[in-house]
Amino acid sequence: MKLTTFASAIALAAGLALPAAAQQTVTWWDFFAGGDGVRMKALINQFNEEHPDIQIQGTTLEWGVPFYTKIRTSAAVGQGPDLMTYHLSRMPLALSEGVLTPITPEDLETAGLSEGDFFETALQAAKGPDGTLYAVPFDIHSIVLYYNKSYLEGTRFLDAEGNLTGIESVADFEEAMQAAAENGSETPVTYATGDDGGVYRVFYTLLSQQGGILISEDGEVLPGDSTEKAVKAIEIMTKWHNEGWQPEQALYEASVALFTSGKSAFQLNGVWEVPTMKDLHESGKLGFEWGAVEVPKLMDTQTTWADSHAWAIPIQGQTEMDPEKRDAVMQVIGWMEKNAIQWADAGHIPAYRPVAESDEFKQMQPNATYSSLADDATYDPRSEVAGVASPSYDAAQNIISPAIHGYMTPEEAVEQVKSELQSRMR
Repeated sequence: MKLTTFASAIALAAGLALPAAAQQTVTWWDFFAGGDGVRMKALINQFNEEHPDIQIQGTTLEWGVPFYTKIRTSAAVGQGPDLMTYHLSRMPLALSEGVLTPITPEDLETAGLSEGDFFETALQAAKGPDGTLYAVPFDIHSIVLYYNKSYLEGTRFLDAEGNLTGIESVADFEEAMQAAAENGSETPVTYATGDDGGVYRVFYTLLSQQGGILISEDGEVLPGDSTEKAVKAIEIMTKWHNEGWQPEQALYEASVALFTSGKSAFQLNGVWEVPTMKDLHESGKLGFEWGAVEVPKLMDTQTTWADSHAWAIPIQGQTEMDPEKRDAVMQVIGWMEKNAIQWADAGHIPAYRPVAESDEFKQMQPNATYSSLADDATYDPRSEVAGVASPSYDAAQNIISPAIHGYMTPEEAVEQVKSELQSRMR
């Protein structure tokens, strides 16, 4: 019998009251705004209501560079959170900075989880080169192809049930855009052509569908024939601009507005805009029927850019987290994973397979329609210059975006991307 158990038995036998277990407060940082933020706050509130012994104290910080800069500086001096959200595309940089603590098998057991519970693509992105787990994947999010059915009526691109069909190549997609233009669509396909994320995700998807590699495992940018494949990707995006099919240097909000206002037949954007579409439809403010599917196989391979939000535990300066606090943190993670169906309502695919494979998720639309991308996803290169708010994203905005608008040739853009990213390698 453990000493504490023995002491408790003595106390109970003597009729003495035992002190109440101390409440654990889990300091939490995330970067979720908009619909994501609303849903995450609801999850936090529900957890706190159900767990009087563990209370999440949540703070939402600015997405991107500001968030990760604050993590790096605060963790180093032991002033960071107990638990934080993290993009798995940032994992290589996190490991080089040494800001994350490993997630052990014992940690997962405390959370009621195991590695086999997660999609392999997301799980591998959460590990270091030696196989050590440093985060717990929460979702898989990717760009998808949204479509406005009204512009496709009478074409071969809608089946009898009104679902998108017949797009199996770039030529098919371009035919669909031309048909939509003839049916009155002002801007047949919209994405953020003037922003880093919109340009990068479309470029990276077209590159990856050709089997191209942005950065190799040994740090070479666009190795071998990937240079030619990158040129091809930019040529395609440039053609869409020259034909007047995509918007001129559109920032993110403007690119979304083109679709929601009914001016674009297609939108290449993240699953995170699904709540926007649902809310507008339910409120009667959307003047058309819409759908969303996995980005079709436009090139040689069925794959799409993807990333994951994940849970991570930062270092605590020079000290280690109290074991009871760490157990509380892992209980939070486990609960969030098992209640991820509510997060899926934000358009995401749960990385936790028991939820993603549940009947409830299979009935969730349009999520279930594009859920196949969980197995087809291509994550960002395992490089310190790739991932969210990285030099790769900067290159998309500063080099690729000008190229697709005609300010330099695709070949010139690719050479600049190679030079820029290679120069940023440590």
